[in-house]
Amino acid sequence: MELEKNVYRAHCLVLTYPAQGRINPLLEFSKRLEHKGVKVTVVTTHFISKTIHKAEATSIALETISDGYNDGGRAKAESIHAYLDSFRRVGSQTLAELLEKLSNSGCPVDCIVYDAFLPWALDVAKKFGLLGAAIFTQSCAVDNIYYHVHKGVLKVPLSEAEILLPGSPALGPQDMPSFVYDFGSYPAVLDLIVDQFSNIDKADWVFVNTFYELEQKVVDWMAKIWPLRTIGPTIPSMFLDKRLEDDKNYGFDIFKPNTDACMKLLNGQPKGSVVYVSFGSVAPIEVEQMEEIAWGLRMSNRCFLWVVRESEEVKLPKNFVEETSKKGLVVRWCSQLEVLAHEAVGCFVTHCGWNSTLEALSFGVPMVGVPYWSDQNTNAKYIMDVWKMGLKAPTDEEGIVRREIAEHCIREIMEGDKGKEIKKNAFKWRKLAREAVDEGGTSDKNIEEFVAKLVQS
Repeated sequence: MELEKNVYRAHCLVLTYPAQGRINPLLEFSKRLEHKGVKVTVVTTHFISKTIHKAEATSIALETISDGYNDGGRAKAESIHAYLDSFRRVGSQTLAELLEKLSNSGCPVDCIVYDAFLPWALDVAKKFGLLGAAIFTQSCAVDNIYYHVHKGVLKVPLSEAEILLPGSPALGPQDMPSFVYDFGSYPAVLDLIVDQFSNIDKADWVFVNTFYELEQKVVDWMAKIWPLRTIGPTIPSMFLDKRLEDDKNYGFDIFKPNTDACMKLLNGQPKGSVVYVSFGSVAPIEVEQMEEIAWGLRMSNRCFLWVVRESEEVKLPKNFVEETSKKGLVVRWCSQLEVLAHEAVGCFVTHCGWNSTLEALSFGVPMVGVPYWSDQNTNAKYIMDVWKMGLKAPTDEEGIVRREIAEHCIREIMEGDKGKEIKKNAFKWRKLAREAVDEGGTSDKNIEEFVAKLVQS
């Protein structure tokens, strides 16, 4: 039965961490909740709200709180520690003020869904007698690693040659997230990530942006500890189950995409013939690595589409763009969803961030992993050895993927015997990802259960 407009069954406040890769999954989850009759208010910081634009008209309300740095966000803080401390103090206070404002608006909040990077939001929820739901935006496998670091079961710095965790395959130190493997490299970030679990036992729900079929063993193990549910992939409905009308744009955009030029290139190419290269919106890439990837692309003799952010363009080999213009296209930004969904794309060269990995899985695009930091090494391990839908490009002693290796990996996927098996597996995951969010799928049922319990309470 269709709900009358503006008649809501419950009201969820969805608190995001101020980074595009973390905002977008929560915004997509919000759309799913709203589709099921829940009023959603998305909350971000004052500064981030000024720097992003909504990619589409949406009925989801947007509110802001302060992180203490309204004129410059995290960049203005002396350190990550200083920023997080300020966000905790000022954010808790301004979140409480927002809850009081909304309680007087005739539609009080029933539950706070918060990015697990902000555990203090759960304390605020409980102070107001509200339900609290944490949402983890990385894979369950990676969350499992960090949880064991938090518990002190996985000792850092690492000393074991093989790490055995429940629900996971045997992992080597190099398969760990960089903050664990290269202990001490970013202590503030590791503290932030491990602190996700500081009060998680008080959460009424724990959501993970993955799907059950992808990580069944580790999900089953973690669900014994917490009320954990999978709710992903958090990708616009029009690319998956098509049940949410007009849900095509992926949350907020910080960069302006050059979609027309990308589509023009792809539309003129045969199915599965284009190599798409993108290393995301955050991580830098070393000059030497950029040159090797460029040469590998050139040597593969394949048509390519390469996203190179404006700040990174200077690292490209001299005259590369002009000399390869007949074979490929270099753009500053594009709509990654539209590119990966295009049948011309046959291979995705990437750092293997979790959002990009989920997107490739959802569209059945084989991957070449060139991990840089954070969870990317772990994701690349699973892509190659567990899900078997891509390759992790080996590096030399300097940590660089050389041109011959880049060329070999691309050729292996596009035309080799191993590539046939990889494509077959990629298609299998595509089917399972879509089924998970479709009506009656594992993620859809979990969201339905959450909404039903919200309404009961």
